[in-house]
Amino acid sequence: MIFNIDIIIEALKIIAAVSVFYVWVVRYDNIKKEFKDYKLPSAFRDFIGIIKISFTVMLQFDDNNLVVIGSLGIIVLMLGAVATHIKVKNPIKDVVPALTMLSIGLIIFLHVYAQSI
Repeated sequence: MIFNIDIIIEALKIIAAVSVFYVWVVRYDNIKKEFKDYKLPSAFRDFIGIIKISFTVMLQFDDNNLVVIGSLGIIVLMLGAVATHIKVKNPIKDVVPALTMLSIGLIIFLHVYAQSI
């Protein structure tokens, strides 16, 4: 069986978008609770949600510039999420989703950026 990296990248883009939609739309009550538990303002929570959804939408376009911006945005947001989880001393099981999304963002970024140079 031959693996085509482009198919894997497209799958990762879809996984990122579906995951963000599920967490930030379907399970929004959990997000509200988490941000409240971390003593973060609701305006900050809403801003993070808007840009996170926007960045994952950018991943779906054929324009490599948009994909680079979207993946870099996801990387920055996930670095912030991991740092927050570490700061509040969450167990590793709570950090794994952020690390996974960080990895997805990095893989997409590295692949698309390598194609554009």
